[in-house]
Amino acid sequence: MSDTLTAEVLRNALVVAAEEASIVVVRSAYSTFIVEGSDASAAVLDARGRLIAHSMATTLMNSMALKVALPELIKDIPLDTMRPGEAYVLNDAYRGGVHTNDLLVYRPVFVEGAPAYFTATMIHVSDLGGLSAGGMAPLATDIFLEGLQLPPVRLATADGIDPAMEAILRANSRTPDKVMGDVRALVAGTAVAAARLEALIAEHGVDGLAAGVDDYLDYTEARTRASLADLPEGRFEAAYPIDDDGINPEKSHHIRVAITLSATQAVLDFAGTDPQVPAAINASASQSLAAAVFAVRCFLDPTIPMNDGCLRAIEVRLPEGSLLNARSPYPCGGRYVPIYAAMEAVFQALSDAVPERAIAPSGILQPFSIAAVGAPYWIHLAYDFGGVGARQGLDGPDATGVHFGIGRNSVPQVEPVESRCPLIVESIETIPDSGGPGRYRGGLGSRTVYRFLADCHVTTRGDRLRLPPPGRDGGLPGRLGGFYKAYLDGTVERLASKVNNVRFAAGEAFIMETTGGAGLGPPAERDRAAVLADLEAGRVTPRGAAEDYGFQPRRRSKSPGSKLTGKGDDRLTVVPALWTVGPA
Repeated sequence: MSDTLTAEVLRNALVVAAEEASIVVVRSAYSTFIVEGSDASAAVLDARGRLIAHSMATTLMNSMALKVALPELIKDIPLDTMRPGEAYVLNDAYRGGVHTNDLLVYRPVFVEGAPAYFTATMIHVSDLGGLSAGGMAPLATDIFLEGLQLPPVRLATADGIDPAMEAILRANSRTPDKVMGDVRALVAGTAVAAARLEALIAEHGVDGLAAGVDDYLDYTEARTRASLADLPEGRFEAAYPIDDDGINPEKSHHIRVAITLSATQAVLDFAGTDPQVPAAINASASQSLAAAVFAVRCFLDPTIPMNDGCLRAIEVRLPEGSLLNARSPYPCGGRYVPIYAAMEAVFQALSDAVPERAIAPSGILQPFSIAAVGAPYWIHLAYDFGGVGARQGLDGPDATGVHFGIGRNSVPQVEPVESRCPLIVESIETIPDSGGPGRYRGGLGSRTVYRFLADCHVTTRGDRLRLPPPGRDGGLPGRLGGFYKAYLDGTVERLASKVNNVRFAAGEAFIMETTGGAGLGPPAERDRAAVLADLEAGRVTPRGAAEDYGFQPRRRSKSPGSKLTGKGDDRLTVVPALWTVGPA
């Protein structure tokens, strides 16, 4: 057995190996979203299927996929048939994958002639067919409309990419050169992580590395159970709705969870969740597992590492054939919609269990794509984020969303997007008054305006755009966002939350507004100094202060820094603002 210090050194070294792999992918890839958004993931696993380490940029969605899919790979390609230098790929959503555009690439690392570890990388490649460019198919009614499906297959040998696999990938992509650039980047990332892992084996020995891994996984498990022990024991239930499935725009769907907390274990049972539907609002099991684990970890010690040890203390039950564990041929591309509802349901159940750490529901990320109407294809994939719900004692952050599915930068920067695509980003701003009013205010949503310089198609996959995030403990809902089309004559049309290939003409604009987070606690109990600060920062308008908080803002005649005399509130003493407030 290794000592605790050695185990911690090894843990960090393996995290660095995975991190370096993800950086290699970002710097080598061709797709704009990866290069500019740094949306790449990497992990190190062992042949037993345990998640040993993942990169700092890796989202839990991706690391859970890499973990759940590895046993499926080994089932189809047994360990004793693998050879050094080979790499394998799959994207099968029903076998641990995510959706068709997310490629999971694995490389075995051999110890004493047999695969003992795997390095893995994963990104959303630019395009692999489907109803619309870039992998967005919000109106897909089966998996076959979402793009090319790959079971576990050999992608590369020591000599390079398998020619037959390259031919298949190119034939199924609108952007074949970009896809192959992305694929080579994935393979290169696994090679770099494998080299780092081999160096650690040489330095610490086969047994030394194995013992160190066992030690720190056990340590993580112990810390996770200890943190769970701080939560109250009992059963806590919650549910959260999905706006619609895109096919029936007025019909909502629901995610339900019952959480049982014991001294050292959390069991999350999603029985009662609505059944899968022939629409793009289902998720694969790996993604729902990620949502559940992420939400629980938000109520635990944040310094606990994320690896297989953590998973031993959290049991997640996902009913087969439900929105959270879809089976073929039901589509899984819209997985953000159900898994973010699952995350929210867990948040609300645990907020009931631990009210001093409560969080109100949030606006969520709103994915969309903008693509050329024909060859040569260009594609811009993006997300905009909603406001976070208010927390007990804190306002919600603006336009960041509670997200666990995006890479380092999440949203590509404006200048590179404008240089690669025929469009102009006219404005990006937060929306005043969009945060749900409360004792603690929800975070603001955002508004982004894209002006097109060429005809294009816009595809959206939004939610929480019809049913606002509800307030908690007397707080009010966040303001609804939406997708809009601005015509050349100035008229503006609201689009449905889930649309496929809406054509925009050159000169027209696409407006993306995200939903604000909900408030927590009665708005009347909000500190007036906080209202003043919001007015000064532009987060709340004078009208919002009056209507939402019952205060009538007045322009202040005194210079900033002088004493205020707000009626009936001796807390307003010195506020460097241009506003004071009194009763409406």
